[in-house]
Amino acid sequence: MVLGLSLHAFTLVHVIISLIAIAAGLAVMFGLLGSKSMPGLTAIFLAFTILTSVTGFLFPFEKLLPSHIIGIISLVLLAIACFALYGMKLTGVWRPAYIVTAMVSLYFNVFVLVIQSFLKVPALAALAPAVSPAPPSGPVFAVVQGIVLVFFVVITIGAWRRFRPMALA
Repeated sequence: MVLGLSLHAFTLVHVIISLIAIAAGLAVMFGLLGSKSMPGLTAIFLAFTILTSVTGFLFPFEKLLPSHIIGIISLVLLAIACFALYGMKLTGVWRPAYIVTAMVSLYFNVFVLVIQSFLKVPALAALAPAVSPAPPSGPVFAVVQGIVLVFFVVITIGAWRRFRPMALA
């Protein structure tokens, strides 16, 4: 039981929160490329991404795992992103700080989504088998993660160059 829910139900809630964060984050990411602030979607993205990391710590565990390290880093990045956006209103250096921290946080969520997809989707698991407790491996998994990484690097650079908000959040 986690927060009064069975582990299965809590996992489902965590996955739904994560998918909402990713969907909102992708919309925000493309908004950045078009220099659109999208305050409502941005708030949803940030809040649900924070919730994703926080709920990840509520799963039972015996030792610190790589997923916990990603969660800790993500929460630090999200704190910076929130401060840059809401505290500093994206002025000066806080605009690129927001872009980078928000996009790296989104990347971490997508990175974990890819790992979980290769672990849980039988067709993907067959392409990149995991040897417990290690995550998936192999060339297909590496190529997919590489494509995701390059995509986020290119988009983040593009957002850094293009995002000049007219109306701040």
